[in-house]
Amino acid sequence: MNYWPLLGIALVIIGFALKFNPLLVVVGAAIATGLLAGLDLVAVIEALGKAFNDNRYISVTWIILPVIGLLERYGLQQRARSLIETVRGATMGKLLMIYLGFRQITAALGMKDIGGHPQAVRPLVAPMAEAAAEKSHGELTEESREKVLAMSAATDNVGLFFGEDIFFAIASILLIQGVFESNGYPLAPLELSVWAIPTAICAFIIHSWRIRSLDRRLGRARS
Repeated sequence: MNYWPLLGIALVIIGFALKFNPLLVVVGAAIATGLLAGLDLVAVIEALGKAFNDNRYISVTWIILPVIGLLERYGLQQRARSLIETVRGATMGKLLMIYLGFRQITAALGMKDIGGHPQAVRPLVAPMAEAAAEKSHGELTEESREKVLAMSAATDNVGLFFGEDIFFAIASILLIQGVFESNGYPLAPLELSVWAIPTAICAFIIHSWRIRSLDRRLGRARS
């Protein structure tokens, strides 16, 4: 067995450790791996081009970034803060728990890209959570503000991670199915998805408790 192609992994680790351009590191490691595996340079470049062409739809998501940038430039975050300030009884805890449930449900239905950090957390959820916290507890310190922003980002992560496995056509479910089947345990994707529901419920309860705990700590710090 030829182990030389595994040097590509070492190149990736070294390149990232030295903080080189990630794109150049990955492409360089891919070319080195192909050459060490015995392919000629033209074949390696053809393989890279085919992989990029087959997955070119992934780059469509980058189109949303300039749109979000323009919306932020023209006051999207300020509008989000103003909106939450007009809602009676709005708190950071309630807002983030609602978003957590929304994120889990939509991810469970296969709509995992309906939320996310660039398109939802940064322009909407985080400023609304910050405004709700200031509405309840007064002006926040820099440390408290960072904790609110971090909890907003974490809420999106937890909702997506534990919600998407309920959708039986997600890649992670298919991977788990393949591992079980290769070890002699044939299971349908739907069976695995059903067993992801209790985990998602537990994740919702635990993270909701974490959100409420942060909300209470902000109140105690203010008093």
